[in-house]
Amino acid sequence: MAVAFDEMTGIDGAVRPAYRELAAWLGEIRPDVLDYRRREAELLFRRIGITFAVYGEADSQERLIPFDVIPRIIAGEEWRLLQRGLEQRVKAINAYIRDIYGKRECLRAGIIPEDLVFQNPVFRPEMNGQKVPHNIYVHIAGIDVVRVDAETFYVLEDNARTPSGVSYMLENREIMLRLFPELFARHRVAPVDNYPDELLATLSSVAPDSSPTEPTVVLLTPGVYNSAYYEHSFLADKLGVELVEGRDLFVKGEVVYMRTTQGPKRVDVIYRRLDDDFLDPLAFRPDSALGVPGLMSAYQAGNVTLANAVGTGVADDKAVYSYMPDIIKFFLGEEPLLRNVPTWRCREEQHLAYVLDNIENLVVKEVHGSGGYGMLIGPTSDKSTIAAFKAKVKSAPTNFIAQPTLALSTCPTCVDSGVAPRHVDLRPFVLTGRDKIRIVPGGLTRVALKQGSLVVNSSQGGGTKDTWILDG
Repeated sequence: MAVAFDEMTGIDGAVRPAYRELAAWLGEIRPDVLDYRRREAELLFRRIGITFAVYGEADSQERLIPFDVIPRIIAGEEWRLLQRGLEQRVKAINAYIRDIYGKRECLRAGIIPEDLVFQNPVFRPEMNGQKVPHNIYVHIAGIDVVRVDAETFYVLEDNARTPSGVSYMLENREIMLRLFPELFARHRVAPVDNYPDELLATLSSVAPDSSPTEPTVVLLTPGVYNSAYYEHSFLADKLGVELVEGRDLFVKGEVVYMRTTQGPKRVDVIYRRLDDDFLDPLAFRPDSALGVPGLMSAYQAGNVTLANAVGTGVADDKAVYSYMPDIIKFFLGEEPLLRNVPTWRCREEQHLAYVLDNIENLVVKEVHGSGGYGMLIGPTSDKSTIAAFKAKVKSAPTNFIAQPTLALSTCPTCVDSGVAPRHVDLRPFVLTGRDKIRIVPGGLTRVALKQGSLVVNSSQGGGTKDTWILDG
């Protein structure tokens, strides 16, 4: 694997301009002071109660996501390039989903194979021909981005269903402002605290035309046992909207209402953190106790907006990802501004043969996998693990894709032995409203805390960092 690009020191070992002040500060601060601040940050997170749970573990207890107190810094001009690429990508994703459930011109043109759409377990035939308010399907997107050198960013994954992690972006900044005011004083850092306002403006803008001037927005959660419940309650509080569960809502006359102490109140926009399957027991899983009976009838009548729309999963599986450059060219007539990682689709015979012959050098992922589960990192796996994974790929090739092992960039990170480089990715949050696309500068930087590890997911031992976009 190639040597990783270090975002602070670059290829030649000289400190890059965006990191000069941070490098100087790291040279001045005593290690014991940095360690004390690190422990103080952990204490603050414990007091706040920002936790997550890992499903499938025996105890499944709530955990803190480790927080690294050294910020990741991105120069203003680098961010502007990223921002343009993110806007382009999300426009194409929305156009693609609209087409899949509408005219299907991209299928007729052979841009993407039909079976990849119609045999996709997250394709929703209920959405065929369904109009959604203002033709927007993905209102909140989390696009995972990595960089490999000073100029090159790759999109690793598109999250078009219910992307999480924005509460960490906001809390990380809050903690850093409290613990390191002197470091902020040395930089002009673009703010992120306006994200809740931007999200509420986005959600309000996509209310159905039949809604009143001041639409009612609610956040629908599966409840306290969901691994991201902290984020749901945090966001509802920041947005100033009601946090509701399915039992708090009902449908009458194809309109959604919320039960309140003053009587029923019409709901116009539902920011749902609930998977499609559980939304409406009359339309999807009849055993769902989490959803709202009749919700789909209100949705199909155009009386409520669901953010994100039903069926957006057709745009974010890892096989469809491999066609995104063609999707961008087809729908927008533009060359992609952000690169895709080269991808071998094991569903294709030649690709499968290549993957099986070179599996020890590749990253192999389940098409519908997430959270760092169900994947093989060939160069860091032992022979028995590789052999077992090879058998899995052979038995169900359509379930897998493979990619080269990218040398993800590294950032200085506070570890037990001091400050050392660790691999990072970035999840910016892209908001698409009726009026415009909004992107708060930065996003959630995830960091692989284990030395040499490329897996940044919190469920696999990764942590987070504050992401600083420099103004100017």
